[in-house]
Amino acid sequence: MPEPRPHNRNYAGPWRKTPGRVLGVGLVRLYQLTLSSFIGSNCRYLPTCSEYAYEAIARHGLWRGVRLSAARIARCNPWKSLGGSHGHDPVPD
Repeated sequence: MPEPRPHNRNYAGPWRKTPGRVLGVGLVRLYQLTLSSFIGSNCRYLPTCSEYAYEAIARHGLWRGVRLSAARIARCNPWKSLGGSHGHDPVPD
């Protein structure tokens, strides 16, 4: 059963705060606070790609989280207006 979504945008569950994870989620959060509003909401999935990246890095570490996030962005293909899938796409356990 999936975890309930927290009240804030990003993953609020437990995660080890290693330097790589803190750096990774910090960069994602910086993107969310600065560039995200200029780019607009083009993501086809829930959670959004940046929320997915935050959770993937927090739960799986920097390197695996970045790989999962890159694969997700490739699936989403926000620069292409037609085609692709959509819907709920949670971070794998």
